[in-house]
Order: sequence, then C-alpha cells, then structure tokens
Amino acid sequence: MSVQSHIAELERRHAALDTELSRELQRPATDPTRIAELKRKKLVLKDQITRLRGDSTVH
Repeated sequence: MSVQSHIAELERRHAALDTELSRELQRPATDPTRIAELKRKKLVLKDQITRLRGDSTVH
C-alpha cells in the first residue's frame, strides 16, 4: 500500500468517526464516555495522517 493510499484510508476512517460522533451527539441521551472515545480515536487518526504527510514530503 502506498503512503497516499494509506493516508486516504485513514481519512476515510476519520470521516466515518466524524459521522458517528455527529449521530451520537444528536441522540437525546448522549453517552459522554462514548463521545470521548470517538474524539480520541479521531485525534489518533489525525495524528497518524499528519505524521504520514510529513514523512511523505521528506521522501
């Protein structure tokens, strides 16, 4: 898998988490633990994307 395709997959997963987070926030009884978990996962993906983009400009 090329770096670009890996970044694209991470971006797809990040967008899916964003959609899931939006749905969770619209529920009448939101679960704060679930919201925190989704936000943490999004942040981890964003960090991976940023790191890969930085690494790919060096090569």
